[in-house]
Amino acid sequence: MWSSWLSHSTLPALEQSVAFAQRRHTLLAGNIANLDVPGYRTRDLSVTDFQDSLRESIAASQSPQSTSPGHQPTQSATEKLRDIQHQVLYHDGSDISLEQQVTQISKNQSMHDTAIALMRSQFQTIQAAIRESVAI
Repeated sequence: MWSSWLSHSTLPALEQSVAFAQRRHTLLAGNIANLDVPGYRTRDLSVTDFQDSLRESIAASQSPQSTSPGHQPTQSATEKLRDIQHQVLYHDGSDISLEQQVTQISKNQSMHDTAIALMRSQFQTIQAAIRESVAI
């Protein structure tokens, strides 16, 4: 009963968001660590692709005709255009900008913190329901 209830809550989506933010943070930190490496190309995970995939997964799980329990949504066939900042190459052949990487890390940290705060709030609500008391 509880596993069914939890799987139909927002907790699985929040868990995926936290995992995505952690993987992305590792890549972004690696970009900064390789700032001085000539020819280094930045690596990143697409936030837009992740959000689209998560949206499709949530819609499929809420659909009464959901295919199979292990169904994974297919990626969109639309072509993704690169951001113009990623097309700039510096004199050493790299495409890394410290300012851009720090900005991306900050945005990523915000997404991670928001997902954790929402998960914490949901767990507090569950604890309150178990105790049959009002959530504070």
